[in-house]
Amino acid sequence: MDVSKIVDQVVKKNEGEGTEIYFVACGGSLVDMYVADYFLKSEAKKIGTGWYTANEFVHVLPKRLNEKSVVILCSHGGDTPETVAAAKAAKESGAQTIGLTHNTKAGLLKYSDYSLVYEWGDETNVKNNPMALILDLTVSILNAVEGYSAYNDFRTGMERINSIIEKARKLVAVRTKKFAEKYGQEKLFYVLGSGPSFGHVYGFSICSLMEMQWINASAVHTGEYFHGPFEVTDKETPYILLVNEGRTRALDERAKLFLDEYAEKVEIVDAKELGLGTIEDSVIEFFNPILFYSVLCEYREALSVVHEHPLETRRYMGKVNY
Repeated sequence: MDVSKIVDQVVKKNEGEGTEIYFVACGGSLVDMYVADYFLKSEAKKIGTGWYTANEFVHVLPKRLNEKSVVILCSHGGDTPETVAAAKAAKESGAQTIGLTHNTKAGLLKYSDYSLVYEWGDETNVKNNPMALILDLTVSILNAVEGYSAYNDFRTGMERINSIIEKARKLVAVRTKKFAEKYGQEKLFYVLGSGPSFGHVYGFSICSLMEMQWINASAVHTGEYFHGPFEVTDKETPYILLVNEGRTRALDERAKLFLDEYAEKVEIVDAKELGLGTIEDSVIEFFNPILFYSVLCEYREALSVVHEHPLETRRYMGKVNY
């Protein structure tokens, strides 16, 4: 099914009403959902939202879950046990379930009222990748249920984001190699950012660095940086700072000013420099993480080359019992 058909059926079943949308997944798939949750918290007047790691959702099932709730679940391989269990629990509670996966035979689809089997790979249009699809579902449901004044601007942004990313990847090609050569032997990175991009600050830390490169990492919100974490700032520790376009840019710029003075190993990834400004101000912030994901994939690939550590290499995942 496509997004528009799913939205039409969800809204029809709910008779034009909506109580809440839950976003449930694990790891990178959960990260892909962060911006949609952020969007609802910012823009929705009536629809509530919850962002859950799947195993916690199963063990702490929301009591208000009902037949008008919508639970969006994502698993790239489609058989993540915790996410499949969460889908089963949601469906048994009467909620409408939407499952996203890259696998047409995924176990997740067994418990999905509606399914989206998405495209994947460097040659695909990012609007057909999970982060953009989940955001599209969320924005479209909100627009259908209570209206969204910037909906047309959002649709235009969805058509523009792929070309923006293609140009940004070319822009950082040399920079990422220099970054990897300079910082390739570091044992710890602090990754900073804010707003809708904080999900990817977290994701780059736990997935790209810790999982895929076995490098220690910590995600720090720039709004919290000055409430504890800045005390460890020095000239020996590397920082990666994502600077958003949109309402929370001031938080990121404040952190940048401090890092410029008290740190030396700082990599700035700025959405403005990368060309996000061609998207309308009314919706630009929601496209930051889609851009950052693709650009930071170039950074992790460059690190993997310097480390001689393929991104697919695992020590425990899928190899031992856990």
